[in-house]
Amino acid sequence: MSSTRPVLRANDVRDYVAEHVFQPCGDPNGLGVELEWLTSQGSRERRLPIAAATSLIDTLSPLPRGSRITLEPGGQLELSSEPFPTIDQLCDAAEADLAVLDTACEANQVELIALGADPIRAPERVALGPRYQAMERYFDQLGPAGRTMMCNTAAIQVNVGLGDRPVAAERWALANRMAPTLLACFVNSPFAGGQPSGWQSSRLRAWWALDPSRAAPVSLDLDPVDAWSSYALDARVMLIRQAEDQCLPLVEPLRFGEWLTQGHELGFPTIDDFSYHLTTLFPPVRPKGWLELRMFDALPSPAWEVAVAVTCILLSDHALADDISNAVTGTERLWVDAAQLGLGHPALAHSALRLFDLAGQALTTAGVSTARQDLVAAFNDRWVARGRSPADDRLDGWRHDGQLFPPAESVASLAGASLAAGEFGRR
Repeated sequence: MSSTRPVLRANDVRDYVAEHVFQPCGDPNGLGVELEWLTSQGSRERRLPIAAATSLIDTLSPLPRGSRITLEPGGQLELSSEPFPTIDQLCDAAEADLAVLDTACEANQVELIALGADPIRAPERVALGPRYQAMERYFDQLGPAGRTMMCNTAAIQVNVGLGDRPVAAERWALANRMAPTLLACFVNSPFAGGQPSGWQSSRLRAWWALDPSRAAPVSLDLDPVDAWSSYALDARVMLIRQAEDQCLPLVEPLRFGEWLTQGHELGFPTIDDFSYHLTTLFPPVRPKGWLELRMFDALPSPAWEVAVAVTCILLSDHALADDISNAVTGTERLWVDAAQLGLGHPALAHSALRLFDLAGQALTTAGVSTARQDLVAAFNDRWVARGRSPADDRLDGWRHDGQLFPPAESVASLAGASLAAGEFGRR
């Protein structure tokens, strides 16, 4: 909670970032994933009510392989894995816990919808709580994109350890530089308001329309600690916590650096306020003691495993750094192009081919299971090599039959299934 006098300086902020954000948390090479879905119950027009979601989460927790289930503002469900040392262990564990979740959802007429953005429903918050109420109020004064982001989008987050201290800065830079290309490979939300939006990722269209002080990519022109410290100080304060269950949204612009030096009628920020402020920042690559890559649209099973395998192997293999940098040269700032055009952008299509080639070779060298190597190759053959992404398939389906949603299918039998190219498209 805030202080009655100044207690924090810019140097304190930088020290905190150096010691708590860019210092590895746990296994410096640990890997994790957070899978999110839009949901419905009974019909696709009906959101999952909070009571049903809470009951489902309470019944299933803890999941057998350690994943957590949480509820997002619009009724989205998110499965967050434990960290694991290898790609196979991570994907096997997430698969197993997802199968448990999917079976329970099927029994309760809950559908998990693997799309990055809701194609038809108006944004509606179902999750309560002071943080979400304050977030909604804060975003409302900036326009409609905030409610869309909170209630109508679903993503995948791939988490990769910072690595040992000598490679952390390089891994941070590589993650940011290759992120637009990876974004373009996996876009999967071409609809909004009942029709094509003109974007391959309508989810990221909403993000780019948000407050840029907290959603834009972080600059790579500075040392990582300085870059993230500056980003956080320049970002607007979203809310001030007055009590455990009370948050004041700040509709009048106040950057954290201004709050630090000038204060607010509720006081001056403490280091705890700064730590909380960091949780309200959402760049596409976010440092948290590990790297959280947030640019992926929600994907059906088993396609999400490709995003995990490709991202994790490219960032984990230090020997690939120069080749990755060369592969993505010229595409590092094509964030909007990637979200709007996907692999329809020639430069992104070219860099995607090179990244998938590097990933395929590295997966073999690392001894990742043949099944997952085949899955990555199948994704490459079906989409990347053709300059296409999953969003292109959704648009083709809409042109053929007018359907905005993918077919409703179960992942309960996914574990051990053949990963042939034709089997993409399940949750």
